[in-house]
Amino acid sequence: MEVPLGTGPRQAGGGLGATRSTSSGRAERASAIPWARFSAWLECVCVVTFDLELGQALELVYPSDFRLTDKEKSSICYLSFPDSHSGCLGDTQFSFRMRQCGGQRSLWHGDDRPYNNNAPLALQREPAHYLGYVYFRQVKDSSVKRGYFQKSLVLVSRLPFVRLFQSLLSLIAPEYFEKLAPCLEAVCNEIDQWPDPVPGQTLNLPVMGVVIQVRASWRVSNAGVGGWRYSIPVLATASFLPRCASHPGWTSWNPILQSSVTKRCFRPVLTHVQTLWELMLLGEPLVVLAPSPDVSSELVLALTSCLQPLKFCCDFRPYFTIHDSEFKELTTRTQAPPNVVLGVTNPFFIKTLQHWPHVLRIGEPKMSGDLPKQVKLKKPSRLKTLDTKPGLYTSYTAHLHRDKALLKRLLKGVQKKRPWDAQSALLRRHFLELTQSFIIPLEHYMASLMPLQKSITPWKSPPQICPFRQDDFLRSLEHAGPQLTCILKGDWLGLYRRFFKSPHFDGWYRQRHKEMAQKLEALHLEAICEAQNIEAWMKDKSEVEVVDLVLKLREKLVRAQGHQLPVKEVTLQRAQLYIDTVIGSLPKDLQAVLCPP
Repeated sequence: MEVPLGTGPRQAGGGLGATRSTSSGRAERASAIPWARFSAWLECVCVVTFDLELGQALELVYPSDFRLTDKEKSSICYLSFPDSHSGCLGDTQFSFRMRQCGGQRSLWHGDDRPYNNNAPLALQREPAHYLGYVYFRQVKDSSVKRGYFQKSLVLVSRLPFVRLFQSLLSLIAPEYFEKLAPCLEAVCNEIDQWPDPVPGQTLNLPVMGVVIQVRASWRVSNAGVGGWRYSIPVLATASFLPRCASHPGWTSWNPILQSSVTKRCFRPVLTHVQTLWELMLLGEPLVVLAPSPDVSSELVLALTSCLQPLKFCCDFRPYFTIHDSEFKELTTRTQAPPNVVLGVTNPFFIKTLQHWPHVLRIGEPKMSGDLPKQVKLKKPSRLKTLDTKPGLYTSYTAHLHRDKALLKRLLKGVQKKRPWDAQSALLRRHFLELTQSFIIPLEHYMASLMPLQKSITPWKSPPQICPFRQDDFLRSLEHAGPQLTCILKGDWLGLYRRFFKSPHFDGWYRQRHKEMAQKLEALHLEAICEAQNIEAWMKDKSEVEVVDLVLKLREKLVRAQGHQLPVKEVTLQRAQLYIDTVIGSLPKDLQAVLCPP
């Protein structure tokens, strides 16, 4: 869980400006330190306003002692306002993602491993980025010199709970714009009473007279000696409950890809969902040019989540501006475009990013119920002017054939005004089945690289995982390929070959190899603890070998206790007993070294 730590002594207090302090235990922190529970959900809350002399300006930061660098403050200010091309009147909600300027701030954050080890990959905490959830209001106001009231309320977090925080903003932002600081102070105090986010548990989160009920699924372990179990996408549930009210119907939602996202942004690109899925799978650079930041951020989030349960390992920016501190880095022509999905609204990016291989331009959204005009596939050479028409500008040719039956059902559903919850369910199932069909052969082959359990013996180092040989895997597809579970035809071999060069293969392989190595180490520890003849083993061993065993057992024990090894509690107890037994057999001087008073 994330724990805010200060760089100096901190005092306990009860208001929003109160400071935070350190403590070794989560329970002690929650009871004794202001904002400990608040920090489990949010980093801070920001208010950004428009100043005639300064432009966007950071008006408030809660808690007041949360440290943001000047570069981070500047980024939040620019990313919290639609640019002048969007023309957003009224209330607009969108999100952004920005890099932490110092990398991971270990001094401010606690150990994320207990949460991340149990949370699905798509819901794990960001280690080096902040996620911003924005509620922007722009309305005419004659009392303001500029003639408009312009202000944004921003929730900054490292948790990718998009729907939860958007729902929270829809509750508190309108009230805040009317009552300002007192309302925000009360809300932050309520959040500071929330329980920590725990995967697998249903949580009741009271705020402003209602209770938001949420649940994030427990992570399904993939590694196993005999085979692999495939994770399914994580769905959560949420409902707003009046205090002390009876339980109403539940509304299903996914914190990353919810039905409202699909409804807003996928309608004009339904004919190209197959191509877009492949571009995401291969980690290709993609610019999404949308008419407003809400459309931009929704589409980017929807695209990056269409690979679930495969983790999206590339960078992505739901909303990006020319004022961003990383503008030069991401738009340079001196090197190949980075593996990033970039959501923008300023047409200037068409000229700046002409060298990018894939550009998706989305037009103004149609009225609800209208048949969406599908964007056309166009060559990048036609991407030259600032008034470029909507379309997917790319020279990429999809490896797999289009699912015509799915497209027909989706377009017919639009014509017949089928509820978009049903439309979204069709798309989610399509993406899930497509990703599963692609990944399952990789999982099966990876499982075959795991040493047999019978080859693991107590007093020898555990066997090594066999190397991943791409040619061997490709040969295995003839009898165990995606054609067994997917009806789509096409060049699957070519798609796998390109996938091997992508960041997603590297991320998937590293994660699987890590899990398998941990499983091997856990099995080796269990084998040692189940051995009945440790005294006999020690008889002909030198003191150096015995001490080496103690040190290795202690190292494994520390890792297991830190939730890095999947072992049972009884195994940990046996390991500690073995360590005590072995140390007790050594001379007193060595015992004093290994167990100092």
